[in-house]
Amino acid sequence: MNDSNLPKIFVTRQMAEKELDRLRSVAQVEVWPDSLPPSREILLQKVAGCDAMLTLLSDRIDEQVLDAAGVSLKVVSNYAVGYNNIDVEAAKQRGIRVGNTPDVLTDATADLAVTLMFAATRRVNEAADQVKNGQWTTWEPNGLLGKELAGRTLGVIGMGRIGKAFAQRMVGGWNMRLVYTSRTEQADVNGSLGGQRVELDELLAQSDFISVHVALCDATREMLNKETFAKMKDGVVLVNTARGETIDQDALVDALDSEKVFAAGLDVTTPEPLDHNHPLVQHPRTIILPHIGSATDCSRLAMAEIAVDNILAGLEGKPLRCEVNA
Repeated sequence: MNDSNLPKIFVTRQMAEKELDRLRSVAQVEVWPDSLPPSREILLQKVAGCDAMLTLLSDRIDEQVLDAAGVSLKVVSNYAVGYNNIDVEAAKQRGIRVGNTPDVLTDATADLAVTLMFAATRRVNEAADQVKNGQWTTWEPNGLLGKELAGRTLGVIGMGRIGKAFAQRMVGGWNMRLVYTSRTEQADVNGSLGGQRVELDELLAQSDFISVHVALCDATREMLNKETFAKMKDGVVLVNTARGETIDQDALVDALDSEKVFAAGLDVTTPEPLDHNHPLVQHPRTIILPHIGSATDCSRLAMAEIAVDNILAGLEGKPLRCEVNA
């Protein structure tokens, strides 16, 4: 078959070659080669006439992009669990399928949330910086005191797959008492983990440690803000591996300065990347990572596999392996 007769696919970033080769076997594939995402102008150019797009959270796929692609566009496959970067309703109106890559990054993200919880709680950044900067002079009885987690109260905001996997690790490993928020009662969490479903205000009042695991929507945008920080216990430790927009970052800086929040571990910020001079980045009691929750070899390969499966199904007019607007 002449290449000109093959479907046209634009992939907005380099990923597993094994999976890209599956696309190349059936389509004309252009992969954006740079480490940074394509600019808006370039994205609009590259999608013109495409039958499919494989996108990342950093790519805003709105009506303008969908219209630039034209009537040939059949499927947009997002290399992520979240898809708030895509105007799903606009895609649905145009008969375009939208896919994502859920489930396969649950363990990797839960593990990173545990890592951030301990790194923030035990002031790992401060301690490591002392060593690197030649400030380690002696063993100090009162130096760099952190907090212990065993037997304390853990608040999990959002008891989805990742929130549940995180809670299992923390309750099972450190015998923590669990309270959580969820749209529905989670009988398995209540039973196996002794969890108690509460409203957000009650969770904030009870929790010594808080981890955020909600999807981003109007209800969760800046759900942790000046008012809600005031309802927390003094000296709480906060972790966020969900979306940066769930936290009012200026309010978090104030809460850290006042020690309402003892420490914060963040894998997500707004924007991403956050300027290295931002008060959150420079604060001694924060640890901020560059959105690496799913960054394991197994998870990223599995994400690529699902993303490609979604495109191949969409090109054939079949239901996607993981479809968000079915």
